[in-house]
Amino acid sequence: MSFFARLVEQLAYLLQPFCHASATAAAIVLFTALVRLATHPLARAAARAQRARTALQPRITELRAKHARDPERLQRAMLELHTEAKVSPFSGLLPGLLQLPAFFLLYHLFSNATIGDGPNTLLDHDLLAAPLGGHWTDALGGGVLGGADLVYLALFAVVAAVATVNFRRARRTAAENPVQAGVPGQGAVGKVAPFLSFLTLVTVAVVPLAAALYVVTSTTWSAVERGMLS
Repeated sequence: MSFFARLVEQLAYLLQPFCHASATAAAIVLFTALVRLATHPLARAAARAQRARTALQPRITELRAKHARDPERLQRAMLELHTEAKVSPFSGLLPGLLQLPAFFLLYHLFSNATIGDGPNTLLDHDLLAAPLGGHWTDALGGGVLGGADLVYLALFAVVAAVATVNFRRARRTAAENPVQAGVPGQGAVGKVAPFLSFLTLVTVAVVPLAAALYVVTSTTWSAVERGMLS
C-alpha cells in the first residue's frame, strides 16, 4: 500500500505544473489510463474472439436445429464447437477482471486514515471542493449544488451517458448476434448484461471519490475502446 501511495504521489508531482490543486485527482485518472493501456492487448484479443464467435453463427444455428429436443446435448455440442475453434465464450471477461486489483488498491488507499506507521496525506487532497477520500453522501451534507455536489453531478452525467451507450450496444449485439445461446449460463448472463452498466452509478455513489474517478475513467475508456475495436 505504501508503494502504491508513493506512485500516486509521484504522478501527482509530475502533473502539478498543469493541474495545480487537482493534481492528485489527475494522477488517478492518469493511473487508470495506464492500467487500461496495459490491458488493451487483452481487449483486442477479446474483440478478435467476438468476431470468431460471430463466424461460428451458421454452425451454431445448425446445432440448435439438430439438438432442439435435447438441451444437454446442445450444450455439449456448443462447448465442443467453441473448443474446436479455440474460442472461449468467457474471453471478454479477462480485461475487466485484471483491473479489479487496481480498483481495490485505490479504494483501500483512500479509505484508510493511515499508511504504514504514518498518516495518509493523500486524504488531504481534493477535486475542486470534493475530498478524494469523501463520498457522495458527504457532499449532500454540505448543501445542494455546492462545489462538491457539482463534481458528483458531472461524474453521474458521464456515467449515465456511457451506460446508455453500452446498454444500446449490448442490446443491438444480442439481437444481431445471439452466438452465446446454448452455452451453459450464458442465456441468463445475456439477458442481464445490458443493464449492468447502470450499476456503475451505484458504485460512484458509494465508493470514495478517488475510486469513483477510476470507475468513471475506466468505463469511459471501455466504451471508446469497444467502439474502435468493433
